Amino acid sequence: MSTIRILLVEDDELFRLGLSTRLVREPDLIVVAEAEDGETAIEFVKTELEIDIAILDIGLPGIDGLETCQQMRLYRPHLRILILTSNCQPQSIEDLIATNVNGYCLKGLAPNSIVLAIRSIVAGASWWDNTASHEIFSAFRDPEKPILPTIETEFSTVLTKREQEILALVSMGKSNQEIVSVLYIATGTVRVHVHTILSKLSVRDRTQAAILAIKNWLVDPQLLKS
Repeated sequence: MSTIRILLVEDDELFRLGLSTRLVREPDLIVVAEAEDGETAIEFVKTELEIDIAILDIGLPGIDGLETCQQMRLYRPHLRILILTSNCQPQSIEDLIATNVNGYCLKGLAPNSIVLAIRSIVAGASWWDNTASHEIFSAFRDPEKPILPTIETEFSTVLTKREQEILALVSMGKSNQEIVSVLYIATGTVRVHVHTILSKLSVRDRTQAAILAIKNWLVDPQLLKS
C-alpha cells in the first residue's frame, strides 16, 4: 500500500489537531507538515518536502486560500489540492474551479468521507461534495457566467456512447478503478477512453471535463446528490 503524504493547512488549531489525529489512524495516510497560514504552506511546497496532496481552508489569515492555491501551483503544478472549508459561497467555488483545485468539501463532512476524498483525488479523480456539486450545477445554468467554453455540437455526435458513460462517471467523482468496477472493462481501456475524452473536449484534465459535462446537461444533477 502506497503512503499518501499530506500537507494540512488550517488556522483553527483545534480543528487541525482533530483532523490530523483522525487522518494518521489510516495506515496509508501521513501528515508530513502542518501550517496555519498560506505563507507557511507555500514555503513548505517550495522546499523538497514530498507532498502528494494539500488540504486547506480558503479562509486563511494573510494570504487567503485562493491565492495560496495559485502560488502552490506555480511551484508544483501537479500537486493535488482538496479544499476543506465552512465557506460554500458560489463565487468562492467558481474561483477555486478556475484555479483547478481537485476537490471541495465542507467541514461537516463525515471523517470517513474525507479519507475517501483524499484517496480518490490522489488516485486521479475529482471530489465535490453535495453542496459544492449543487452550487456548480446552479452556476453553470447561468449562460452569462461561463467558466469553460461549451462545445458547438451535441455530446452524442462528439463522444461515443461508451465515452459518454465514462464521462458521466468521471463527473460523479469516480476514479479509474471505480469505473472499471462499474463498467466491467479493463483499467487500460478506461485510461484510453479518458485520454480520448479530454482530447475531444479540448480540456486539460478530468475536473474540467466533469464541469463541461455538467454545464451541457450530460449528467443528471440528481446523480450528483447521491
